[in-house]
Parts: sequence; structure tokens; C-alpha cells
Amino acid sequence: MKVRAHAIFRGRVQGVFFRANTERKARELGLVGWVRNLADGTVEAVFEGNKEGVSEAIEWCRENQPYAKVSSVDVAWDDPTGQHTSFEVRR
Repeated sequence: MKVRAHAIFRGRVQGVFFRANTERKARELGLVGWVRNLADGTVEAVFEGNKEGVSEAIEWCRENQPYAKVSSVDVAWDDPTGQHTSFEVRR
């Protein structure tokens, strides 16, 4: 089953390669979407793909980012839009 998740990660998530590591993990899991820094110091990401892969990507970002320290994450689940063809870092 294909799903879409919109996530906001809070904590020490900027300036620690969070976006690059998220892109690498999402591509490894076969997901599409994007990740970007927000002006308030959070990181926003959209993941689309199979539910297991999307869940794994979010959990990996929460627990296993090498240099980040995620204090909280808000996730909203939705139907996939199909508008993405790859996973990218947005600036």
C-alpha cells in the first residue's frame, strides 16, 4: 500500500547533514519526495512510497541520524499524490 507522510523534525536538525542523510536513506528505501530546512530551525520532509518504507524512514530520522538529535517529530499521513519521481533536497 502506497502512502504519503509529511513530517516536521525538531531538535538539533540543521547544520548536521540531516537533509543529505535523509535523502540517502529515502533513496535506499525506494521512496520519493523531498526534505528542506525551515526558517524556524526545524526540518520538513515529505515521504511517499510503501507504508513500511515510509515508516522506516521516519523512525530512522528520529533515532539514527548520525549527527542530529531529534527531540520530537510531528507526522501527518495522507494519500500519495504521485507528483514526485525521486527524492530530493530542497533549498
